[in-house]
Amino acid sequence: MTETSLPLRAKRRDKRRWLLIIGYSLLGLLIAMALFAPWVSPYDPNAQVMADRLLPPDSHHWLGTDGFGRDLLSRVIYGTRPTLLLVVFILILTVPVGMTVGIAAGYLGGWVERILMRITDIFLALPSLVIALAMVAVLGPSILNGALALALTSWPPFARQARAETQQLRRSDYLAAAKMQGIQGLPLMFGHLLPLCLPSAVVRAALSLGGIILSAAGLGFLGMGVQPPTAEWGSMVAEGGKVIFDQWWVAAAPGGAILLASLTFNFIGDGLRDRLDSRNDS
Repeated sequence: MTETSLPLRAKRRDKRRWLLIIGYSLLGLLIAMALFAPWVSPYDPNAQVMADRLLPPDSHHWLGTDGFGRDLLSRVIYGTRPTLLLVVFILILTVPVGMTVGIAAGYLGGWVERILMRITDIFLALPSLVIALAMVAVLGPSILNGALALALTSWPPFARQARAETQQLRRSDYLAAAKMQGIQGLPLMFGHLLPLCLPSAVVRAALSLGGIILSAAGLGFLGMGVQPPTAEWGSMVAEGGKVIFDQWWVAAAPGGAILLASLTFNFIGDGLRDRLDSRNDS
């Protein structure tokens, strides 16, 4: 190891640390806003005061008001709740399904692998937002239906990644030792392979959540997400789009919240990827 490589390694460690610190700090802020929304919101998010409609940001309404006189800061704070709930639902639905399919395909091989991977390829070929719109149109707009629709096309990347890692691990000495102890089948797949595949799945989940938040906002923007008068960032951007040239803050406030949430998970994903990838320490 050369002396010049030491400062570079130190810089990479600092980058990883600061990305995670910023990401976790922003995530903590979002969670706190969702949990303590009734106490930190200055106004009722659904209270309409027509005399105060479309007011610019001032000392009373820090982010201004919308077309119904509702305080935008309060609505942005309450809009954190459906966004984080959607994220949790999608993680619960996509990660277990994708990991199970990928590990089973990589470990069992043969015709099982071919069938599972062809099914995965079919779902990968589906346009996610179009399929989500179609499903929500059939099932009805709600946060759970939106999560189901987005999860339908979000699990295949987890499956492909888990399959590739399982194929690499299948002939490893670690699994050979486990088989010599009589561990086979499901105990081997989920007791030994799953823990080894989880770190990369966590990184992929964190990196994909930024795009999922944008897709969820797209559903709300098109009126297929959480229904009014519930505060939801995508629908708030749609409302602000009608007056964006004269009252820009109506769309800018929820749009900034969407940007903040996407950056949060991107920072966390980048930091975790750099920390968990052993090649970055060499």
